[in-house]
Amino acid sequence: METQGNIPKVIASKTRGAVKKAAPSTPLVMIAVGDPVGTDLIKSLAHPGGNITGLTSIASDLEGKRLELLREVLPQVSHVAVLWNPASPFQVVSEKELQAAARELGIKVLSLGVKAVEDFDTAFATVLKQRPGALLVLADRLFLHNRARIMEFALKNRLPGVHAYVELVEAGGLMSYGPSYPGMHRRAAYYVDRILKGTKPADLPVERPAKFELVINLQTAKAIGLRIPPNVLARADRVIR
Repeated sequence: METQGNIPKVIASKTRGAVKKAAPSTPLVMIAVGDPVGTDLIKSLAHPGGNITGLTSIASDLEGKRLELLREVLPQVSHVAVLWNPASPFQVVSEKELQAAARELGIKVLSLGVKAVEDFDTAFATVLKQRPGALLVLADRLFLHNRARIMEFALKNRLPGVHAYVELVEAGGLMSYGPSYPGMHRRAAYYVDRILKGTKPADLPVERPAKFELVINLQTAKAIGLRIPPNVLARADRVIR
């Protein structure tokens, strides 16, 4: 959203670095930024400092909760593959969190770093060779933009997964669990309002997600011969039938 003067700009994660450099003094409200501290956008969540505040998509133990959901749906799963982007600092942290959660659950992880489109073929070939019982896709725009290709591969090879983006479920994935992005966009209006009334971005703590959504694709479950337990289905915010 382009603005003039001291009116705050709202920025998405993919534009944050460029906007910060182009507008070093303009108040900025971020939405769903993965790791604003690790990427040096702000000093801390509680005290962001500078001209940037807003909402982060980081939530404690989110990768672990996705694995726990997978285990509920697929109790026998012992080996999972994960697609992640080593070029993203946020993804590096997320992959480590997933590895730690997997160790707690006794699950072996096939870690597949994918930095570019041309890396998918190698990753998919490794999956076919290693034969994990599930495929998880972390939150990165490379995967979001190539979701049809990834989910076509997963469906063809009967690989269930609990993914970061609902768009992957709409493209044929089994389940997604993550922050409510529409909710964060609505919450951004609060920050804009406070800044317009004179509060400095540096004095507005960055918020973590307040609401999480579970989406389940029953069409995919049927296609791969998987039954979703009633207790998991009852917790879904949205079911694709």
